[in-house]
Amino acid sequence: MASRDPAWLDAQYNNRARVAEAPRILERWAQASALAREQSDCVLDVPYGDAPSETLDLFRTRAPQAPVFVFIHGGWWRALDKRDYSFVAPALADAGALVVMPNYALCPAVSIDAIALQLTRALAWVWRHARAHGGDPRRIVVGGHSAGGHVAAMLLGCRWPQVAADLPANLLRAAISVSGLFELETIRRTPFLAPDLRLTAESARRLSPALMPAPAGRLAAVVGGDESEEFLRQNRLIRSAWGEAAVPVCEAIPGTNHFTVLHEFAHARSRLHRIALEWLGLAAGNAG
Repeated sequence: MASRDPAWLDAQYNNRARVAEAPRILERWAQASALAREQSDCVLDVPYGDAPSETLDLFRTRAPQAPVFVFIHGGWWRALDKRDYSFVAPALADAGALVVMPNYALCPAVSIDAIALQLTRALAWVWRHARAHGGDPRRIVVGGHSAGGHVAAMLLGCRWPQVAADLPANLLRAAISVSGLFELETIRRTPFLAPDLRLTAESARRLSPALMPAPAGRLAAVVGGDESEEFLRQNRLIRSAWGEAAVPVCEAIPGTNHFTVLHEFAHARSRLHRIALEWLGLAAGNAG
């Protein structure tokens, strides 16, 4: 079976090899992100925990009692940084959202389990401190790209009162996963990832959102229309596993690849931006 062939899996999941312009795209992300931090009302590197990796950036909006969008960066759980994705924030902040971007430790220094637990602490911090930065803790939506999209789906199913007694069961309203991973057994068998991720058959099952019960909240599953067969399959899989009620949005964005699909957040009239505004409870007209 082709999907079990290691070389095929590498070709399916190694997006930097698949997308020839990836280095130039990542360079543009860095430039746009530096400009976003320079021109935004932002507070950077705020600790949400005790570890050096447990910091977050906040991009504030002038709107009072703003809904909160927490964005989790990608990089296969082993690379990149919140600062590489600052470019996502300005259009959403301009539309009236408080945007929060947490960092987390990276594999192989930690496991994917540890990353997921770190980000529950980040969300707990956001719930406790959003008001101090103009946000409404009753309206939190989490989003993420690639590996970050996987963690966003995991967080949607979190039992928050078990994280801390002061947290409400409905801490998260919804999640948006962009090019997310929902079944990790194939990731476990992908050679270029295996040494760093160190997944076992058991941990791959435990960390696969598609094998978990459908959450009470809603997930938007979005993928680039030009992405690999496996990324397209992963996106369809979560709708099949959780059902249309839990995954009312399951779409491929035409003409976008694994990297350029993320630009949609930053374009005020794009489909993905409109989904984010709708789920944050913001009128599309606020996007300008």
